[in-house]
Amino acid sequence: MKSPDELASRLARQWQNADLREQRLLRPESWPLTLTIGKPTGTVVRDQVGEVRKHLQQWREVTIGQVQWQPVRFQSTSEAINIPSNWRLESPSQWVKATGSSDIKREYDTLNRLASALDPRFHSLIVRRRSLVMDKPERDVILSGEVALQLQPGCANGKPLRALSVAGTDSKFFERNHLLVTLMLDILFDGRTSETGLETFLGAEDEGHHWLLIADLDGSLLPFSQIRVRAYELQSTPLPGQRLILVENERSLHQLPSVPDTIAVLGSGLNLSWLQASWLSNKAVAYWGDLDTWGLTMLGRAREHLPKLTPLLMDRATFERFADESAVEEPLPAPAIVPPGLTESEAGLYHLLRQSDRGRLEQEFLPVNMVHRTVVNWIARPT
Repeated sequence: MKSPDELASRLARQWQNADLREQRLLRPESWPLTLTIGKPTGTVVRDQVGEVRKHLQQWREVTIGQVQWQPVRFQSTSEAINIPSNWRLESPSQWVKATGSSDIKREYDTLNRLASALDPRFHSLIVRRRSLVMDKPERDVILSGEVALQLQPGCANGKPLRALSVAGTDSKFFERNHLLVTLMLDILFDGRTSETGLETFLGAEDEGHHWLLIADLDGSLLPFSQIRVRAYELQSTPLPGQRLILVENERSLHQLPSVPDTIAVLGSGLNLSWLQASWLSNKAVAYWGDLDTWGLTMLGRAREHLPKLTPLLMDRATFERFADESAVEEPLPAPAIVPPGLTESEAGLYHLLRQSDRGRLEQEFLPVNMVHRTVVNWIARPT
């Protein structure tokens, strides 16, 4: 048989479990909650009468929820004894009160206030990752939710995050709430923010967080076959070679051929402000990314910096050739408005992909021999 204190301790431990906390705070169907108290054995009733009386009295004094009693007959008693069998709690507030913990009560009250002010899509995040919000001013958490709802991929347009004025934030806001805003944007944009980094996702000036993979496709232009550099360094540090291929995803490196006088830069994503570098004006530049709305968005942004760049394998013919075999659903397409920088035919493809049930053809699923042939043909063109 369990005392009220024992079950209160169990309830307090359950509060620390993220799955249970999310289930009980956010899913009404998880209530009521019934805890088994347990019955004394006949031996305990016969030999420890004082302890049994104390147990019964403790449960009679419980005023939270409902204690369910059951008459039980024992050999050592002439009549049945009403024994507490279950403790039934009807709501999260009763759960919290039943723990008897002032810390849990404080956290619950904080989560309640935050949930009333935040978009419901963020409720699971603050409940599961409460450590992210408990040590912050509540205003910062609420403001993070307001900011996340106003942000769009690339909206920084090359400015540093501290220069973004969104929902009345100050210059230190993103520094204080970097992870929280990132995770909120992950909810809204299918994990893309964590995948690329907040600065890259928003198109903000890289202040040292985003590293790019540089690959020497010639084999003699760099002292290493591959190196990593921070994106902002490329604005002032020229890369060797006459040609540069900008590749959206690092995982497509294995598809690139060995070709002369050429460097590949992989993994920029939306962080393309470094393409403003003056030294790029003297190079032939190609862009190869996923055939989806976000890939075309990045292509358009890259072309805004480098109007003469050549897109590789980012046309309707390529999509239609491999769509039946390899295209998948794009979980969260880019906005309906065609991004600037696209040609008329690319804008038409953008609409097609956005309206398609399977409007995403990832670049790594294109045949290697086709990629090789396309790159070699681009290399052969006069610069």
